[in-house]
Formats: sequence, C-alpha cells, structure tokens
Amino acid sequence: MDRRTLLLSGLVSLGSATLAQARAAPTQSPSDPYASGPPAPAPSVSANPSYPAAPEAQTYSRDEIVNSVSDFMGVTAETAGAAVEKIFAQNGRPTGYIAGEEGSGSFIVGARYGRGLLYMKDRPPLEVFWQGPSAGFDWGGNASRVFTLCYNLQVPEAIYQRFPGVEGSAYFVGGLGVNYQRAAGITLAPIRAGVGLRLGANVGYLAYTRQRNILPF
Repeated sequence: MDRRTLLLSGLVSLGSATLAQARAAPTQSPSDPYASGPPAPAPSVSANPSYPAAPEAQTYSRDEIVNSVSDFMGVTAETAGAAVEKIFAQNGRPTGYIAGEEGSGSFIVGARYGRGLLYMKDRPPLEVFWQGPSAGFDWGGNASRVFTLCYNLQVPEAIYQRFPGVEGSAYFVGGLGVNYQRAAGITLAPIRAGVGLRLGANVGYLAYTRQRNILPF
C-alpha cells in the first residue's frame, strides 16, 4: 500500500467517527428557550377559586334605636321604647334604619310619598325616596315623620325595590303606628307618628327608589 492510499484511508476513518458523534448528540435550536434544560412546570390554577366572603352588616342595639326614635320623632324614651320593644321581640336587631318624612292622601284610593336617609353602620347615609298606592275606607291627607327599621338589609342598594305590605301587621303602640313590609328576604318596619286612621289605609305597596317618581305605581 503506497503513502497516498494510506493517507486517504485515514481521512475516511476520521470523517466517519465525526459523523457518528454528530448523530448521537441531541439537536438544539439556538432560539429554543428551553435549550438549557427541561421546561419549567406551569403554575397550578384552582378550578374553583375562593374569594373572601363579604362581612354581614352590623346591627343596632335596642338602646341605639330607642334613642334615635325618641330624638327624631319627638316622643319620650318610654313611648319610643314601647314600640321598639315589640318590633325587637318579633324581629331582633336591625341592620339599618331610614329616618324621613312622608305625606299621604286618599279618597277610597290614595297615594303615599316620602323621602329620607338610610343609615347603616360603617357606611355613608344614602338618600331614599318612596311612593306607592293605598286603598281603604278613609279620606283626607296628612304628613308625618317615619322611622323605618330595616332587617336583613346587607347592602344599602338592596333597598331600591318594591315592598308589599304584610297583611294584618298594622298596630298602634303608645300613639305610634307600626306596620311591616317584606320583599326578597328583607323586612321593613315603618314607625309613624301622627298617622291617625291612615295606617289602616296602607293596603298596597311602597316602591323605594333613587329619585322622586310622580306616579306612585
């Protein structure tokens, strides 16, 4: 074997070894973001994420309500306490109250309009209007102050809806008239001063709204 044949044989053997090493090595792209190692695991996401529950509205004690009714309605604490005591016995502690004034008029069929402020603890006062039809065996008109206890009202905006009167719930305690309205699990207990026989005519509903509506329906 001459020198050229020996040299050519050595080059062929070296090329074959280099090709075998290239085939055995993994193929990596310079632009591959995972070229330096395996991909990182994706962050786990819960199928049902949990959110903190909204806290329930704080309630008012009997003494707080008695003092507020006495001051707003201009009656003695004993008179206010008699009406509040019965409401508390039936419903417990309220989550808010509305202090306002209203006017009503009727000749068999009548209407009632009111305006006040809704108070809830740790929340700013919210202006509220209400209006609704009534029917009964009386006539005339009157104006009165109204102090409405609100039960199971968790957010102020939930007051904006229609509340039918609860049949057979009207009564008088110490010269103050009380009746109940209920809707969507929320109970309202308006306490009125100077209503006379008008309380008996409040058969219907009251719609609580953000602004005054001329029509009571």
